[in-house]
Amino acid sequence: MSQDLTRLEVTAFLDLLASEEPAPGGGSASALAVAAAAALVEMVARLTLGRAEFAQAQTDMEAVLRVVPGLGREAADLVSRDAEAFQGVIAALRLPKVTDEEKAQRREALEQANRRAAEVPLRVTTLAAEVLGLARVVAEQGNPSAITDAGVAGRLALAGAEGAGLNVRINLPGIKDEGFRRRASEEVQRNLELARRIAAEVAATVERRMS
Repeated sequence: MSQDLTRLEVTAFLDLLASEEPAPGGGSASALAVAAAAALVEMVARLTLGRAEFAQAQTDMEAVLRVVPGLGREAADLVSRDAEAFQGVIAALRLPKVTDEEKAQRREALEQANRRAAEVPLRVTTLAAEVLGLARVVAEQGNPSAITDAGVAGRLALAGAEGAGLNVRINLPGIKDEGFRRRASEEVQRNLELARRIAAEVAATVERRMS
């Protein structure tokens, strides 16, 4: 799959997601959730920046806006890359396995494909945690008129992290490299723990500021 899924109309993407095609699937949806979260964080920061009543928050909003657009673009790029990674696994599984040479080539192709299929969602969990950190900033200091947008950003980023974490875990058993499996498992666990903690802080801040 070489098409940029983020260039599709929303309904076309949803139709593709709902189809019998195995990709895009949950990994792409998770990356898209993180990209949407980043966009909402950016919106809240922009609705705060330059307003006299939020003068004390200007420096932090500028810092958010220096970082969050890039995180959002990368997450959006991973929507397609996740689907491509899964298609790579399917392609490797379809390789011939009659001769010893073919079997060896197929094993190596599967190793690389499964590794890629784990690396992409692993990166999504990292991005999700970073976006959550910025969501916390805008939830705490952003324009209160957009406080629910900060809250939605937190929930979307957490959903993206959790979903991507599932996709990491499902691909690790197919990887023979024990060191990679261990490192990836530890990293995804750290990212999820961080994402859950920050998401809880964002939610609490949103509730406090709403009341």
